[in-house]
Amino acid sequence: MRTDDNFSITEIDNDNDKKQYLPLLLIGDESETMIDRYLDNGTLYVGLFNGKPIAVCVTLNLDPNTVEIKNLAVKAEYRRHGSGHRMLEYVESRHSNKKIILGTGETPSTLRFYKSCGYLYSHRIPNFFTDNYPAPIIEEGVTLCDMIYLEKRLGTEKMELTSPGRASL
Repeated sequence: MRTDDNFSITEIDNDNDKKQYLPLLLIGDESETMIDRYLDNGTLYVGLFNGKPIAVCVTLNLDPNTVEIKNLAVKAEYRRHGSGHRMLEYVESRHSNKKIILGTGETPSTLRFYKSCGYLYSHRIPNFFTDNYPAPIIEEGVTLCDMIYLEKRLGTEKMELTSPGRASL
């Protein structure tokens, strides 16, 4: 799949329609309970390839100047073809005058992806995953513990993603 071939992004306005995308949302956040905390108040964007949903992104306006990406997920068979980048670019274009933040685990490929998109280390929330999820989450051999927050101030140059501890790249 090339990103310019039959790929489109649509916004889902109706809260009742958002739950139909739960299987995709669960790729980005393993807990339906956690998803329920932000889905109704968030904006859901769906990436479609040949009319089929293959990616989702949920954003939440925190204040007039800050948007948080709460969930970004792409079906496994469509990864590494630019869909995640396209979803982020779309969200960034919709919020071009704001700071965008997001929280993620310490999964190496996820941190590399966000770094390649220009996101910088902001801070961490210790024990977020161990305190808020009923079972351990293990990705790429890493048991997720802390939530790593990244940010992008639109219009700034890319800089190295660095942080104290394990999230350093």
